[in-house]
Amino acid sequence: MSSVPTVTRAPAPAVTRTPADEVMRRLLRVDDAAPRLGEEELRRGFSQSMLVSAVRCVITYLVIPFLGPVIGLAAGVGPIVGIPVGALAIAFNIKSMRRFWRADHRFRWHYTVVGGLVVAMLVVLIAIDLVELLG
Repeated sequence: MSSVPTVTRAPAPAVTRTPADEVMRRLLRVDDAAPRLGEEELRRGFSQSMLVSAVRCVITYLVIPFLGPVIGLAAGVGPIVGIPVGALAIAFNIKSMRRFWRADHRFRWHYTVVGGLVVAMLVVLIAIDLVELLG
């Protein structure tokens, strides 16, 4: 009889995190027990979040102002479209940030800065839309 070699997996290396890493993981509600994500999932999540943000900007600042009058859209439609699309873009960006942190990706802080700036910009744009809509 031939013996079948058994494959033993080494335990995953212990991850040491800085206090800042721990704070960010708690802030983003990243579960340490969740499996780590691969590069492809990170890339897809990043692309989705940036695409939603870009679509929001294109609709709000190009389509509605320039094509709106041509196709008969009312002037106040921009905020009505911009607010929900902006909120969706914020959700996608935060989800993407969480993915980077869940993967312990080496560029997680870099992406957090980029994603955080995009989220901040979207919050300002939503506030402007709210002022226009309510004012």
